Amino acid sequence: MTVHVVTAEQAAARDAAAIAAGVPSMQLMRRAGLGAAHAIRALCPPEAGQRAVVCCGPGNNGGDGWIVAAALARAGMSVHVRAAGEPRSGDAATARDEALGVVSLGTPDAPPDLVVDALLGTGARGALRGAIAELAAYANAERRRGARLVALDLPTGLDATTGEMAEGGVVADTTITFGTVKRGHLLSRSPCGELLVVDIGLGRHAALADGAPTLVDPAWFAHHVPPMPAESHKGTRRRILIVGGDRGMAGAVGLAAHGALRSGVGMVKLCVHEASLTPLQGGVPEATAVTWPDGDPDRTLVAWPHAVLIGPGLGGDAAARERVTRWLSEWTGPVVLDADALNAFAGDEAALGDLLDGRPAIVTPHPLEFARLIGVDVDTVLEERFDIGARLARALHAVVLLKGVPTVITAPDGTSMVSARGTPVLATAGSGDIVGGIAATLLAQTGDPFAAAACAAFAHGRAGEIANAGRPARGIVLDDVVRALGMAWGDSDPVDVGVMARLPAIGQG
Repeated sequence: MTVHVVTAEQAAARDAAAIAAGVPSMQLMRRAGLGAAHAIRALCPPEAGQRAVVCCGPGNNGGDGWIVAAALARAGMSVHVRAAGEPRSGDAATARDEALGVVSLGTPDAPPDLVVDALLGTGARGALRGAIAELAAYANAERRRGARLVALDLPTGLDATTGEMAEGGVVADTTITFGTVKRGHLLSRSPCGELLVVDIGLGRHAALADGAPTLVDPAWFAHHVPPMPAESHKGTRRRILIVGGDRGMAGAVGLAAHGALRSGVGMVKLCVHEASLTPLQGGVPEATAVTWPDGDPDRTLVAWPHAVLIGPGLGGDAAARERVTRWLSEWTGPVVLDADALNAFAGDEAALGDLLDGRPAIVTPHPLEFARLIGVDVDTVLEERFDIGARLARALHAVVLLKGVPTVITAPDGTSMVSARGTPVLATAGSGDIVGGIAATLLAQTGDPFAAAACAAFAHGRAGEIANAGRPARGIVLDDVVRALGMAWGDSDPVDVGVMARLPAIGQG
């Protein structure tokens, strides 16, 4: 199932479209509440004596909470509801009235095992006040005592669009959201915990052409990674050339090469400064290496690869732009540009676009490199990360992979996807070089820059998760991530029936 990443306004418009198409609003609420209850029961089966408190706000999110409370009570839990006022909608009032016969009101005598946050939904923003603030504090306190805290749609206090968190906001172990992922979930992962997307049947009713990007999920990833037939040989697995590795920066090329090799490439050749040749031949024995040409690249060298990666450790001197220009003039095939290859064209994306000349291409900037290239401040890039890639993709006629939390991939026609995989272990120098190697391999093998970029981002993030599993993030280095990358290609997440997507908890220590 396709999962879109939306703003609060887009989420509301999709609900409205489903209702306008004939799906009753109460039916959507029941689907949300029962779907959430099913997911909660899978997380914490209703054992005898297990106690739950559901904190319900006055809006439709509270209505979802009343339905969850009733469903958990009928499944055998002892359920209390703490309400922050009277329901403000007819649907929420109906949900409350139906639940009153099977749940208790107030706080249980003994501490709860489970707390459900159903205080505020996607339309809420700003400071928490009154009963909402009081119940958010109660939910957090019970979590500190050992209760599992599950938020419906969003942790209370989290802005669905910007990811800003209000003071005193809820920090959940699991967030169950409905039909779509909200931008705020991905911009502020820590308070969400594990994120589950429950299908409430919006489907074609909410298929709005609102430009919302889709989430790269395991099924999409598996479908777009090219198979490796039994008859494969190093030629059919394709050849890539990596250009970079100035004096003192051999490590960047080494990481890119390891990323490519762990992604199934057939052959890798490195073109580097002469000072980097010996360390790379020792550090990456699977690759061959040559030194930078004095002038234009040798025709034999140019004819060798199926794709070229330019930029890792290329250097920031005045000659870097000349080197990139020569390579892009002589090599007219698929290319990935990263790091110093982009910095060399700071403020002059038009010139870079002319050199790319419509070929299959991927550029992989982090936010600061992106800001330099198009001449804006980095805060603008961060604030507009879901949309700003379209400007550069159009200018370069290339796919833009804007690295970060989350990573956004944008095609020249404006189509975009979001990869939300990864952990803080990837937030270190050299991580982007690995992405470049993965992307170059997939571009050489598929010829599809958009699929190559999206799959590269997902595989890189998944490798970080595998490397981090069961280990503290502080002690993990990129060598661990590279080793885990080999496992990311055959790995997929089990997804329960009714769950459209699952993202692991990160950043909670």
